[in-house]
Amino acid sequence: MIIVMQHQASAAQIAAVVARVEQAGYRTSLIKGEERTIIGVIGDDRPIDRTQFETLDGVDKTMPVLKPFKLASRDMHPMDTHVPLNGTPVGGPHIAVIAGPCSVESRAQILEAAQAVKEAGATALRGGAFKPRTSPYSFQGMGEEGLQLLAEAREATGLPIVTEAMSPEQVPLVARYADMIQIGARNMQNYDLLRAAGKSDKPVLLKRGMMSTIEELLMSAEYVLAGGNARVILCERGIRTFEKYTRNTTDINAIPVIKHLTHLPVLLDPSHGVGKWEYVAAVARAGIAAGADGLIVEVHPHPTEALSDGAQSLKPEKFAQLVRECRQVAAVLGRS
Repeated sequence: MIIVMQHQASAAQIAAVVARVEQAGYRTSLIKGEERTIIGVIGDDRPIDRTQFETLDGVDKTMPVLKPFKLASRDMHPMDTHVPLNGTPVGGPHIAVIAGPCSVESRAQILEAAQAVKEAGATALRGGAFKPRTSPYSFQGMGEEGLQLLAEAREATGLPIVTEAMSPEQVPLVARYADMIQIGARNMQNYDLLRAAGKSDKPVLLKRGMMSTIEELLMSAEYVLAGGNARVILCERGIRTFEKYTRNTTDINAIPVIKHLTHLPVLLDPSHGVGKWEYVAAVARAGIAAGADGLIVEVHPHPTEALSDGAQSLKPEKFAQLVRECRQVAAVLGRS
C-alpha cells in the first residue's frame, strides 16, 4: 500500500503518519517527489486496513500496490530512480557505459584494458575477481589479488569499479574495493547473497538469470530493496532459448517492459546476450534505441589470449567504434 500525502502536508504530519504506520507493525519507505510525498507501507502478505491511515492529518489518499514486487514497482515509486556511481548518475538522460575484461588476469592486462576503455569513453570499469564457471577446471579468478589490481586500475584512470560477489561472505570483501557490486545471472536467486547485498552501502548491479522471467528478476531486486539498499540497477543479459547461432537470445523486449514496470535503471549486456564479438555492437545499438540506461560490455586488449569469454570480447578499437555509434543513437533520443 502507498499513502499519498497532501501537497501542503507538513514535515510534522508526514512524521506522524510514518510513526502510526510503524506502530501498526509495518515498515515505511519515504518517497519525496517534486509536488508531494508518498509513504510506502511494507509488511508481510496480511491485508492492510487502509482506513486507519486515511483520516490522519495531511493524508490525501491511500492506494493498494497490486504488484508482488512492492518496492521495485512504479506504483510505489512513480519517478525514475537515478543510482549514483562515483558522482555519475545511472539513469536519466545520461547513458552509462561499463566496460572491461570478463576477468582480471594480470596487472598488465587490467591496466591496459582500463586505459583503453577510459580513452574510448567508458564511465566505469568492469572485471571479475571471482568467476562462477560451468567447469570446476576453468579459471576461477584471482580473488582478492584481482580486487587489489582493480583498485590500482581505478587509481590510474579514475574509473569506478564494478565487480561480482558470488556469496554472502564475499560481499564485505568486494565492497571494500569496489564501487558497485555485481550479482551475476547464476546468482540472481541466491537469496542469502541478495540479503547481504541489501545490507551493503554499495550500489548493486543485478543481472537477469538466463532462464528467469522478468517478474522473477524484479522479485530478486525486491530482496535487495527490502534489505535497505535502494541503489539497485537491473541488467538484461540474454536468456537461454533453442537458438544455437548465439550464446543466448538478447531479450530487447525486456528493456521497455522492465522500464514500464519499475523505476529502477536498466542496463543491457550485449556481450553475454550474443556471445560473439561481431554481433555485440549491433545489439548494443538496439538496446540504446529500446531505452536502456546503459551498457556493460566485455573488452579485452588481446581477446585470443583471454582466460574467459574471449570470443565475445571486443578489442579496444572495436569498443571505441561501438561508443561512437551508440552516441549517435542516443542523440536521436535526446540522451547523451
